[in-house]
Amino acid sequence: MPSKDSLSRLLEVLQPSLAMYLADSGIWSYPGKEAIKLALADLVGDHRSLIGRAATELEDRGIVPSPPVYPITFTGCHDVDMGALLPRVIASLRGQVSALDAIIAASGDDAVAAELSREAKAASLAHLDVLEQVNKSAT
Repeated sequence: MPSKDSLSRLLEVLQPSLAMYLADSGIWSYPGKEAIKLALADLVGDHRSLIGRAATELEDRGIVPSPPVYPITFTGCHDVDMGALLPRVIASLRGQVSALDAIIAASGDDAVAAELSREAKAASLAHLDVLEQVNKSAT
C-alpha cells in the first residue's frame, strides 16, 4: 500500500528550503552575483518540478498537500550578499540529501515516493556540485 507519509515528508524537505525562500522572497532580484543566481534558479526549478509531481500524487491519493512554512530565521537573509548566503544554501542542500536518504529508506512499498525521492536526491547532488564550483570561483 502506498504511504502518504513518504510523499508528505518529501514536500516537507524540499519546499521550505533556503533556496526556495530566496526565490520566493525575490532577494536574488538585486543586481550582481549572476552565476550564483543562475545556479540557484536551476536548483529551485528542478525542486519545484519535483514538488509539483509529489503534490499531484498526493492529491490523486485524496490528500491535500501542506503549503510550505519557512523558518522565521530566513527573514534575516534580506540584507546579506548572495555570495555570503551561498555556503548556507550549500549546507542546507547537504542536509536535504541526508533527509532524502531517510525518505528513500522509509518508502517501503511506495514506489512513487521512492522514485521521486531518488530523483530529488540525484538532482540535489548535481546542483550541490554546481553550487560548490560557483562558490569556489566566487571566493
